Amino acid sequence: MASSGINHLSQPCIYGQLASSYAERKSRFMRWLSKLFKSGASGRGVIGGQHPQFLVGEENMVRRAQPRSLDGRSRSDKEKEDVDHAIALSLAEDLKRPKGYRWGSNTDEDLARSLHDSLNISSYPTPCYPSGYRVCGACDQDIGYGNYLGCMGTFFHPECFCCRSCGCPITEHERRDAYHKSCFKELTHPKCEVCHQFIPTNGAGLIEYRCHPFWSQKYCPSHEHDNVARCCSCERLESWNARYISLGDGRSLCLECMESAIMDTGDCQPLYHAIRDFYEGMNMKIDQQIPMLLVERQALNEAIVGEKNGHHHLPETRGLCLSEEQTVKSIQILKRPRLAGQRLVGMRTQPQKLTRKCEVTAILVLYGLPRLLTGAILAHELMHGWLRLKGYRNLHPEVEEGICQVLSFMWLESEVMPGYNRNMASTSSGAASSSSCSSSSSKKGRQSEVERKLGEFFMHQIAHDVSPAYGGGFRAANAAVNKYGLRTTLEHIRLTGSFPL
Repeated sequence: MASSGINHLSQPCIYGQLASSYAERKSRFMRWLSKLFKSGASGRGVIGGQHPQFLVGEENMVRRAQPRSLDGRSRSDKEKEDVDHAIALSLAEDLKRPKGYRWGSNTDEDLARSLHDSLNISSYPTPCYPSGYRVCGACDQDIGYGNYLGCMGTFFHPECFCCRSCGCPITEHERRDAYHKSCFKELTHPKCEVCHQFIPTNGAGLIEYRCHPFWSQKYCPSHEHDNVARCCSCERLESWNARYISLGDGRSLCLECMESAIMDTGDCQPLYHAIRDFYEGMNMKIDQQIPMLLVERQALNEAIVGEKNGHHHLPETRGLCLSEEQTVKSIQILKRPRLAGQRLVGMRTQPQKLTRKCEVTAILVLYGLPRLLTGAILAHELMHGWLRLKGYRNLHPEVEEGICQVLSFMWLESEVMPGYNRNMASTSSGAASSSSCSSSSSKKGRQSEVERKLGEFFMHQIAHDVSPAYGGGFRAANAAVNKYGLRTTLEHIRLTGSFPL
């Protein structure tokens, strides 16, 4: 019992001795750590009396390298070794004591190790990296931490964000979506096809321009009044890049129409006979030999003044079916005309006396027009001759000009759309017409795309003419022919002087 009591009384003394030793050791250890922290703060927190400097870009952060000790090791490595050495000394002292007196050693070890781990955390700030993984939308390569552009829902290297029009890089101050502002204007703002400048806005700030209904040629409104040349055949305005050919009588011809232009009476004879064959193929043979002449504009206008009958298309008449005796100047070319600058030279006119041998004296057509337009005019004027030779008298202008326009349109159809057969009055006439069309096509040879497009334009002109006689008359006559056939329509006109309803 006594022994038991001594042991009981001695334990507090031993505990007190142990506690004192632990307190002293902990105090020394904390003083050492405090000194370590102070020296570390003075060395790390301020560099040269200032806070650490960081080089920060748009999307990158560059930090300075950690200061190193004189022996070549970094300060963090040296501090780590010092802490490990202190912990080892503390543990060695603790192991020298008896097993029963090592209370709290685990606590010291845990404390030391937690302090050691906390010192392992660098006092330097971590770099500020982009939060997401970025890939260039143009080259599909990783952007990394360099500069980038963010637009249109994705990211680009600055050198990869290029204009979709010119392919050059786009800067932030000149961007319009994925285009340079100037390139975007080139793509979207209409340009005049005459002067090739951007079409200006009107007083209301709107872009106002004129546009040809068939060719879709866009041009400034001012060019309608500034004497820009217009092709007498296709109606397109002269571009400043391609000059038109002057025919010498106030008319100009574009280069496309010039390719198939017929310049004199001799060159026009094969086409004239092909159109007469076209009539014959529809059981409308013209027995009389009607003279045909190509003339200048002045000669045609003089002939119109001397002609008593007929209705003339204003402001420009291109053909005339004469019923009176006259003397006209026809175009006779001894050799192919040549260009002198932008004018044709080498043409001659020759007076020719036209005597009346029947109801029709002659057919006059303007020279210098494309083959298809010349043929359409001849088909129209031959119909006037056929009506007079067959006794159709005193027809209303809408009826006579309307049915003549239908024949002109039908001939163009046969030229522009080979194999096309409008429903004729009889099978035999349709077959003959098909044969005639084939013959005509074989004589003229292969048709170019330019000529085909011109033929479509001439058909468009006839169909959309706004004049009452030529436009309104054609639409009424064409409807009757489509419904009843050409032969029935002509018979109804002979009997009633009007179209069948």
